Amino acid sequence: MIASSEQWLEAAILGLVQGLTEFLPISSSAHLRIVGAFLPSGQDPGAAFTAITQIGTEAAVLLYFWKDIWRIAFAWLRSFTKHKRPEDAEDVRMGWLVIIGTLPISILGLTFKDAIETSLRNLYITATMLILFAIVLGLADKWGARRRPLSELTWRDGIIYGFAQAMALIPGVSRSGGTISAGLIMGYTREAAARYSFLLAIPAVLASGFYQLAKSWNDWGPIGPGPTALATVIAFVVGYWVIVIFLRIVSTRSYFPFVAYRIVAGLGLLALLLGGVIPPQ
Repeated sequence: MIASSEQWLEAAILGLVQGLTEFLPISSSAHLRIVGAFLPSGQDPGAAFTAITQIGTEAAVLLYFWKDIWRIAFAWLRSFTKHKRPEDAEDVRMGWLVIIGTLPISILGLTFKDAIETSLRNLYITATMLILFAIVLGLADKWGARRRPLSELTWRDGIIYGFAQAMALIPGVSRSGGTISAGLIMGYTREAAARYSFLLAIPAVLASGFYQLAKSWNDWGPIGPGPTALATVIAFVVGYWVIVIFLRIVSTRSYFPFVAYRIVAGLGLLALLLGGVIPPQ
């Protein structure tokens, strides 16, 4: 099937939205769902499209953090050989923490796969989650101690981070918003919470993206393979620069603007739904 010019344009817009929102605590899946409803086709781009375009934004994470990822990965692999080194202990521990923190979203994602792809994409749920987790993020940012560096991350905290990330299976929660909120509540600095959030997302998002890519190979749904590829590339480029800017400001700025934005977006979405402007499902 040859994609129309309209489909290419819609995919480009959705790729831009994915890149702009993936790393901010405002929920990229919610924005893709909402923006999709306002595009000319009016279609939900779908969970598969969302997961595949996230490959692009995670590629941006791999590029930005490549030195850290390379060091952690090789230290972890080396720990199984006779060449393991005492100075690798911190990186080996971080490798295990990322693996363990990935388990909750992997297990819950497979268990509730059908609901994630259908009923949980209801826009009333999305609006509610935008508002509810705005309050959670605001309270965490205001009352969190913000003293602990990433080097103090414990096994218990890693698992808590993992369950916080799993909440992002519901559109409107936000992967980064959930994990950053959990980190702030546990006393980690804004920068530490954000950096671990990015690292923790890599295995789960790439696994989900490539799974959906293989699953969709013969049935692409509302958006075809060419436009989906374009959206993924745009998400990569835009996402990389969002990481650069976000990590520069996160250590000194409050999350209040994101809290306010989430509440306004959630209330605005509820108004549109109640007014019958857009359908919930």
